[in-house]
Amino acid sequence: MRDSLFGVPPNRQATGSYSDFRIAAIIESIRRIPKGSVQSYGSIYPPAPRLVGRILATTDQELPWHRVVRADGTIPKGRRQRELLLREGVAMRGDRVDIDRSAATGRAPRSRPRP
Repeated sequence: MRDSLFGVPPNRQATGSYSDFRIAAIIESIRRIPKGSVQSYGSIYPPAPRLVGRILATTDQELPWHRVVRADGTIPKGRRQRELLLREGVAMRGDRVDIDRSAATGRAPRSRPRP
């Protein structure tokens, strides 16, 4: 069991409102990916795509993790992720997601809150 903020172990949590805002904005962006669509790590949060992966890997929140793929359409979590995407009707091109047909539209979260 994790006793943490967004699934990040307490000794690894960043503090401060800016970090909390980034994490919350990324989680909200992932939640908003519609069924049948995908987004890449970089389109979710361009300044730090690896942070998106870190959040997905450490969160205890229910998120549509399977809708997040690499920018070239490769599927990072393999067969299980591919099956979930196919069930939702995501277009494929061989072993990859067809990004041109399946990318969700929408804006990435701002990198910091407005004053």
